[in-house]
Amino acid sequence: MVSQMECCGNIAAFARQYDIRTSLLYTWRRELRYALEARQSAGHHAEPAFVPVVADSPKPPTGDVAIEVEVAGAVVRIGRTARADVVKTVLQALQVPR
Repeated sequence: MVSQMECCGNIAAFARQYDIRTSLLYTWRRELRYALEARQSAGHHAEPAFVPVVADSPKPPTGDVAIEVEVAGAVVRIGRTARADVVKTVLQALQVPR
């Protein structure tokens, strides 16, 4: 979407077409630019990729679960003792553009 955004003349109309905020497009563009700059400065040539994660048990004890989120059939359970920065990172990774 970032590459498509760069080619269009009206970014607000482009965002409306996909029912997302223009600020999200700008954030994605900025994050992509940062990732490319970091990769170039580190001399790293591997492409970033998501790695599937599978838990050993299907559900932790209910007393430990503070947050449970289901997105596209995947369930993420966050325990009461989870660090705030980890929770924030997990929830941001789950955001799905509308």
